[in-house]
Parts: sequence; C-alpha cells; structure tokens
Amino acid sequence: MDMGQLLQMGAKLFSKSDLSGEAGSNLDIGSITSALSGLTGGEGGFDLTSLMSNLDAGGLGDMAKSWLGDGENAGISAEQISGALGSEKIAEFASKLGISTEEAAGGLADALPQMVDNASSGGSILDSIGGVEGALGFASKLFGK
Repeated sequence: MDMGQLLQMGAKLFSKSDLSGEAGSNLDIGSITSALSGLTGGEGGFDLTSLMSNLDAGGLGDMAKSWLGDGENAGISAEQISGALGSEKIAEFASKLGISTEEAAGGLADALPQMVDNASSGGSILDSIGGVEGALGFASKLFGK
C-alpha cells in the first residue's frame, strides 16, 4: 500500500467513525486526506515514524506496537491521541476540516490504529520508514534498545 492509498484509507475510516460526528461524516475524502497528510509534519505525506515516536514519547509505545503487524490493535482514546500528537496539531487538523477538536481527535482515534496496521501489514511499512535500516532504527527507538 503506497502513502496515497494509506491516506485515502485513513480518510475513509475517519469519515465513517462514529467519533468524528455528523460533521466528520459529511466531509469529502480529499479534504480529510489533505488534513491527514499534514498531521505528522511529513514532507509530502503522512510520517509514520513521527507518529510512532510521538506515541512512544507519550508513554503509549506498547499500544502503538500492537498496531504493527497482524494481531489485534489496542484501542486509543481521543485524549491519548491529543496528548501524543499535541493539542495544537489536533486543533490545526480540526480547523482545516471545520470540525470540533473533539470530533477530530475522536475520528483519529478510530482511524490511526487501522492506518498503521494496514501500513505495516505485509512489510510495506519498511518503505515508509527508510527500508531495513530505518526499520531497525525505528524498532530500537520503539523498544528502547
């Protein structure tokens, strides 16, 4: 799955989330995709490494690890998403979409675990974090080794 497909999938998940509210459900996928791509500060796309680092730094590393691979994904709350990404990033994301910060964080809490899970399924996460060397560095940061 390439980054464009991942962002589109995330946008669809966000719009279908009960937590993104009525406003989130009525947004067009292109707007959500654009807002998602700027959420993690990645150049021209969604930066999975940055997302995972923020989650780990926020004490949510174990939760985030459950999203990598093919097992069950641990849930994350809207408050935890806001804490990990920063309330200003959530506010910026919400503002781009014209929704409340609560709806933005709620929709992201539903969409992000599934996005990471899909990106990491079948090894395609390697491409998004710089190949095998990037994955080793990423894993060592995530697992604290």
